Amino acid sequence: MSRQNYLFTSESVSEGHPDKVCDRISDEIVDLFFKEAIKAGHDPAQVRVAAETLATTNRIVVAGEVRTHLDEKQIKSKVKSAARKAVRNIGYEQDGFHWKKAKIDVLLHPQSADIAQGVDEASNKDVGAGDQGIMFGYACRETPELLPAPIYYAHKILEVLAKARHAGEGAAAKLGPDAKSQVTIKYENGKPVGVTQIVLSTQHLDEKLSSADVRKIVEPYIRQTLPDGWISKDTAWHVNPTGKFVIGGPDGDAGLTGRKIIVDTYGGAAPHGGGAFSGKDPTKVDRSAAYAARYLAKNVVAAKLADRCTIQLSYAIGVAKPLSIYVDLHGTGKVDEAKLEGVLSEVMDLTPRGIRTHLALNKPIYAKSAAYGHFGRKAGRDGSFSWEKTDLVDALKKAVA
Repeated sequence: MSRQNYLFTSESVSEGHPDKVCDRISDEIVDLFFKEAIKAGHDPAQVRVAAETLATTNRIVVAGEVRTHLDEKQIKSKVKSAARKAVRNIGYEQDGFHWKKAKIDVLLHPQSADIAQGVDEASNKDVGAGDQGIMFGYACRETPELLPAPIYYAHKILEVLAKARHAGEGAAAKLGPDAKSQVTIKYENGKPVGVTQIVLSTQHLDEKLSSADVRKIVEPYIRQTLPDGWISKDTAWHVNPTGKFVIGGPDGDAGLTGRKIIVDTYGGAAPHGGGAFSGKDPTKVDRSAAYAARYLAKNVVAAKLADRCTIQLSYAIGVAKPLSIYVDLHGTGKVDEAKLEGVLSEVMDLTPRGIRTHLALNKPIYAKSAAYGHFGRKAGRDGSFSWEKTDLVDALKKAVA
């Protein structure tokens, strides 16, 4: 039996964190090539992108592979424009990192023909996975969006602060784009009941602000984000614990795409397959199959077949069907786990093409997933976060009956 009384901590980072700047640029590039394909009347399912970004003091480097109808000159121009737009949207207009002044190098090359032969729909009836790997999905009853409470609230704190900063809301306008949060939650009888530690480090534009000044700015937002009664007199606060935080973002620390994969998923409360999401088109199962696994796990919990659910999928490059499906209901299940493993591939086609079709992933929907987690978000009318829907509940209940 799993522990019932314990402390658990998760962290999040803001859209202005150096690594998240890179994730955002990489995902803007994925969206760019989908938009360009659709605009030109090309099949978006044929788009291929694997874009990695590095950012440092007034320098951005984009490298990787792409398949598009655009020529090299168009690629460089449009990618640079997308990168500058992303940095401006995040809010960087600082001497050391400025959306207009940063030098941008674009080093994208055509997709490898050796990889393409295994994943192209035109040449292969059973479209294979874009790479080998293992992917995990997880859901639990701790929050309305069926996400673990520590990561859910760590994200929410930064989202609320970013919204206030962008709106120029009072003293929040003095905050900078770069920030990190960390929340330690107390569990009793297996359920989250309060917060014992709150950590927030946030960049501020006014050099005169002390840690105490910053706490006065952020504390009201943090309190309104967390559930009533979760913050007590015993809750410890650590706001800018090292003191001044003026130099931030890529000027303070270099960023890279794909370095915040635990922030992107479950905050350490569930396994992670190891592959990053941002900058990859959905033929890459690192991304699409992780979305599918989350979608299935969330629907299992939403169907009240379990209070907690972990699902693992595995794939081989060029092979369409998953090599294995594993389900762990953590002793909370109302159905046999082995039976559920067989049911999952009945209610959803888990081939790479089946996942992309079912979740409608061949769309420019990825930039908004780059910060504040890929899971626990509201499905959008534009098709974003389709993997957060709970529209498989009836099918699952019927299949296991």
